[in-house]
Amino acid sequence: MPLAFTTDAATLSAGLLLARLVLGLAMAAHGAQKLFGWFGGHGLAGTAGFFGSLGFRPARLFATAAAVTEVGSGLLVALGLLGPVGPALMISLMIVAMLAVHAKAGFFAQSGGIELALLYAVGAFALALTGPGAYSLDALLGLDALTSSAVAVTAVVAGVLGGAVALLLRRPAPALSGD
Repeated sequence: MPLAFTTDAATLSAGLLLARLVLGLAMAAHGAQKLFGWFGGHGLAGTAGFFGSLGFRPARLFATAAAVTEVGSGLLVALGLLGPVGPALMISLMIVAMLAVHAKAGFFAQSGGIELALLYAVGAFALALTGPGAYSLDALLGLDALTSSAVAVTAVVAGVLGGAVALLLRRPAPALSGD
């Protein structure tokens, strides 16, 4: 028996708009904490120090790349621009966050676990698969080709690979000589 789907296109697009705005603007604000020190963040200097402690060297380069990508992916998602590109970038970031920062603390965010990063990643993945909806810059600009399954899957795979590459580029701090 086929599933009855009764949500009309306008309601579906309104739901996608709401999800995009919340997910995208939250990610952009998170990046602004790192990049500019806004919203109680540590700014680029503090973020670079943290990235260095995680083995990302040169720390300032990795911190800048992460912060700019967080702001950029968040804005792309919120605006519904360039289809799955913003979600794929977000997935890449969240893979790194989950594995480099949060995995050792388990699942729940209360303990510093992967919960929040996983929610961002899954929300981004869902948006990559559904497309941004009618209330988006993609729809306004006629970029419908970006919502194909092939483009979405390709973008998500590229995002996963990008996260893996970033993790592989980590290196431990050089050992200090006690001599």
